Order: sequence, then C-alpha cells, then structure tokens
Amino acid sequence: MFQVRIHGRGGQGAVSGAEMLSVAAFLEDKHAQAFPSFGSERMGAPVVAFCRIDSKEIRLREPVLEPDALLVQDPSLFHSIDVFAGLKADGYLIVNTARSLEELGIEEAAAKLPPGHVWTVAATDLAVQHVGRPSPNAAMIAGLARASGELELESVLTAIRKKFPGKVGEANVVAAQAAFDEATAFSPAAAELSA
Repeated sequence: MFQVRIHGRGGQGAVSGAEMLSVAAFLEDKHAQAFPSFGSERMGAPVVAFCRIDSKEIRLREPVLEPDALLVQDPSLFHSIDVFAGLKADGYLIVNTARSLEELGIEEAAAKLPPGHVWTVAATDLAVQHVGRPSPNAAMIAGLARASGELELESVLTAIRKKFPGKVGEANVVAAQAAFDEATAFSPAAAELSA
C-alpha cells in the first residue's frame, strides 16, 4: 500500500488534491481512498488530507500516520507542526517552493531520505501563472507522480479534468504538466558543495 499525507492550509486544495490522487489511482485499476482531517475549517488554517493507493481493497479507515509520501503545500508549516512525523525512512517528500531546502531550514531532515526522494516544485507560482489563483494542488500531485512513479502523469491529468471540467481544468492540466517537467530533485551532495 502507498500512503500519502498532504499538508496545506485551508484554500490551497489539499482535500481536492487527495481526491484527484484517488481518481488517478482508480483510472489505473487500483484501489484508493481519500479523506481529510480538519483542525479548523477556516481559510488559512492547517489542513491535512490523506490518500491510500493499493492493488487490493483497502480496509483501513484511520489517518495516515506512517506515510510513504508527504506533500507539503505550504512550507511555513515546517515551523509550526511536525510535518515529518512518521515519514518512512524511504519515503518521498515533495515541497511547494521556489526556495532552497536550506532557506526553508529542512536540509538536514531531507538529507536523511534516499537520493531522489526529495523534490521541490514551485506549485503556487505555476498555479498563479496558468490558473490565475494560488491553488497548488494539481501541480503538487503531478510532482508526486514525477517523484514516486506511483501514478502515470496521464492518469493524474485525466483526474484533474474530471475534478475541474472546462477551462479551469485545462489550466490546471497545463500547471500540472509544467510541475511534472520542472520538479527538481534535492541532492545532498550538491547542497554540501554550495555550503
């Protein structure tokens, strides 16, 4: 089973992102479930959403405590909650940022993950550029597809179109494709050289 935890803030589309991941999995004949956990339902409040993907029926119903992948839609959350809690030693981390991991203060935590498991994508910038609003969810799930290989990009794009039909969906597809193409893997060796 591949388990994903999405950390974001109200209004960033974390819940919709989890739903689109589950639809993408269904399109690949996999089983999936997506559900949110709200601390407060106001705009800007921390939100966590979960998605599980498996080749067989999923019977678990509790929150994802030991994710295989973390999507962090708002990097300011690194300084207010323990985003890394439970992340598997071989897990994936996809961060919505145009800044370096050093600037975010998470390079040491990121360096503990295997090479090729930590990615950054400027998802909010891409969403603003292509969709006209700061909703990074579509770009973030495309970043997860690129980083993990768990889902095919075409399934993700189809799921985005199903969630957002019409012009909004097509704009999100363009942002997602750009995120897939532009996502950058963190290299601890490169970070050490620049220090």
